[in-house]
Amino acid sequence: MNATASALDTGDTAWMLVSTAMVLFMIPGLALFYGGLARSKNMLGTMMHSFITMGVITLQWMVIGYSLAFSDGGNGLVGGIDLAFLRGIGPESLHGSIPAFLWIAFQGAFACITPALISGAIAERIRFGPYIVFILLWSTLVYDPVCHWVWHPNGFLAQAGAIDFAGGLVVHLTSGIAGLAACIILGKRHGLERGIMPHNMVHVVLGAGILWFGWFGFNAGSAVGSNGTAALAFLNTFVGPAAGICTWLLIEKAHLGKSSALGGATGAIAGLAAVTPAAGSVLPFAAMALAAVTAGVCYVFVAKKQSMGYDDALDAFGVHGIAGIVGPLAIGVIASQGVNSLLFHGSDTALGGMDQLLAQVKALAAVGGYSMVVTGILVITIEKTIGFRVGKDVEEQGLDLSLHGEKAYNH
Repeated sequence: MNATASALDTGDTAWMLVSTAMVLFMIPGLALFYGGLARSKNMLGTMMHSFITMGVITLQWMVIGYSLAFSDGGNGLVGGIDLAFLRGIGPESLHGSIPAFLWIAFQGAFACITPALISGAIAERIRFGPYIVFILLWSTLVYDPVCHWVWHPNGFLAQAGAIDFAGGLVVHLTSGIAGLAACIILGKRHGLERGIMPHNMVHVVLGAGILWFGWFGFNAGSAVGSNGTAALAFLNTFVGPAAGICTWLLIEKAHLGKSSALGGATGAIAGLAAVTPAAGSVLPFAAMALAAVTAGVCYVFVAKKQSMGYDDALDAFGVHGIAGIVGPLAIGVIASQGVNSLLFHGSDTALGGMDQLLAQVKALAAVGGYSMVVTGILVITIEKTIGFRVGKDVEEQGLDLSLHGEKAYNH
């Protein structure tokens, strides 16, 4: 995500304006996707867990988040506060070939969607106010520093040569691992043993389609310009989820005897998350293979989550967390130096070498471990002080009426 140009390019700027809007549009798509997966009594509450990030995290990003992530005034662990409140940045300021304000908005959209992904693991059982406290603290203490580690040139993982083109580590691994930690600590939903099914598959499939559309901006926009790397990432974002869909449906057919709409939507998301970190450094057929393998691994974790003893309600860890592990790790095996030499590190061969693989493993361990520990501390602290989980009576009535005083369907 580093730009090197020093003059404004209107083509790059136009593409990044579109990409930023597409990434932000993913959040209502995620709200629909998660809302449809929840029970009808929790649909609005579940959607609000995504939608509210466009409010509170945007403000956090403008005040301090951007500075902690991208300021040059810090160190390899976190940025400084010299860009707090966007101090010193004006309309004529540039980030490479695009306006700095546009770069801030693009990265701000990433900052918004990441904590929203966490909510899928703990859906249908958390209070709204404490959730807002959690995402504000988590973004400040986890997302912003990890963003600095990976995407700032001085970040210690960037210095170590780790590749994360569009957010496999920064977005999917951090949120997936956080979701796993949070759902284990908060415990299972009441009634899980009786089976809980999605209430509106139309919303799920529509939400998945919106996410796929926005993901073109997510991945291709991470080239920070209208160029060949953006085109490669765009094509990989086209073919990766296609492989994910087909793989998931084939496995589901063999395992359960039928291929479901839920399986198709989930396979697409798994494929998208898989190609995200590698979108600018692998060729399309490698992206297809990566997405197919990742969809298969995600299927196992989604199918076996109850026997593993945790309630990842909407598969935040089973899809995003697992893809956030497999995708970055695969870069050390299938990344092609000839595709994007600016991103590739550690090998003089055409494919990812041992140095690159070790850099990816180091990044996975650092990001995953940090997200799990800090998330655990935050969830336990919030639960012990102001209370994070709703009571059994509130959970049985549903979050919509109990916490928001409204219903998704008034009939």
